[in-house]
Amino acid sequence: MKDVLIQLLKSEVKPALGCTEPGAVALAVARAREVLGHECKECSIEVSANIYKNGMGVGIPGSNGKVGLEIAAAMGLLGGDSGLGLDVLESVKETQLDEAQRLVDEGFINISPLKEGDRIFTRVVLKSEYGTSEAVISTKHDNFILIKKDDETILNTCMSNAAGSASEGEESPVVSLSIRQLIETVEKFELKEIEFLIEGISMNKKMAEKGLYQKLGAGVGYSLKKAIEDGFISADLINMSMMVTAAASDARMSGVKMSVMSSNGSGNHGLTAILPIAVYNDKYPQSDDRLAKALAISHLVISYVKNYTGRLSAVCGCGVAASVGSAAAITWLMGLGYDGVEGAINNMIANLSGMVCDGAKAGCAYKLSSAAAAAMQSAINVKYGSIVPKLNGIVGETVEQSIRNLGEVSGRGMRITDDVIVDVMDGMNKNKGVLV
Repeated sequence: MKDVLIQLLKSEVKPALGCTEPGAVALAVARAREVLGHECKECSIEVSANIYKNGMGVGIPGSNGKVGLEIAAAMGLLGGDSGLGLDVLESVKETQLDEAQRLVDEGFINISPLKEGDRIFTRVVLKSEYGTSEAVISTKHDNFILIKKDDETILNTCMSNAAGSASEGEESPVVSLSIRQLIETVEKFELKEIEFLIEGISMNKKMAEKGLYQKLGAGVGYSLKKAIEDGFISADLINMSMMVTAAASDARMSGVKMSVMSSNGSGNHGLTAILPIAVYNDKYPQSDDRLAKALAISHLVISYVKNYTGRLSAVCGCGVAASVGSAAAITWLMGLGYDGVEGAINNMIANLSGMVCDGAKAGCAYKLSSAAAAAMQSAINVKYGSIVPKLNGIVGETVEQSIRNLGEVSGRGMRITDDVIVDVMDGMNKNKGVLV
């Protein structure tokens, strides 16, 4: 199990340039263009409702302030390199931006949302004078399940279901363990096996610095920094966690062309999973061994929660998953034991379980600041003996039951919520902010 968890960390903790939903679309388009081999004359894209929701209003790296799936797809079509994975847009040249915008303005990029099928799903079909190509991503943002050129199938890992895509039903290996067993396993890791996780701190701090020293996006982190400098609020653990995490989100959601270390398919999850731990480490320095293990706990607890809530859902993953992982890790760093970690997780589930996701955009910085603050608060509350009682709302008899209950509420309980959110956002988009 130790080796399995280390491999899971290597697959789920990786750099990502820009929001992963537009990144997935750009990646699929770039791969389809490479397979097509000729000038594209027609571009049709189908995406899951969750991809559509998360990509509608978010800044695209290297686009000079443009937002949305269409410009990401156009950039991927003109200059994306699928070999870069979710950093696919790193290869786009500034000289290609005007042409990308022209394709968007002329309606060349056709994107339609699907309300059925997997939550992470992108199908791209390109046509030239000489033939067609198709690329399909499903279940994970960089997971190709189908690649075709004309009638030739280059790749096909589809499982038989209605969407023709891989199933989301596979359980994460972490859920074969209890939370206590998960942490006990992490404690047996050697530093050399997980040292790569520490890189996420420097990567994500660099993104935060962009949002701290320049007002970007919603300017949440920047305004909190000014409030601390003016003495309006204090530079304590909670406020510093809010400030740093929000600033990184401000910069990332505005389209700053820098990679962050993602977690479980999301850059914002990575910010929330890592930066509160970094803030705690700045105030109470840890050895590299303990710091790496804390990061491993954070990422793996997120995997545990996401197994039940899904990689994308109607609820904010930063609020209901990434902050849970961060709270667990900080509590462990405080030396509060397994019971304390379980208590911090229950505190988080009692707190932010109802935070909805209305897509990736500038306003996410507010949600990340709340998630980071709640994570730190939950750990601090445990330190002083405050843990939400068992059988309290959706908090169960055990922490594992609490997480399963959270998944039920987030998944089965809020599916219609997701549809309504997409309808509202789509209606405003089509009517320039006036819902009719």
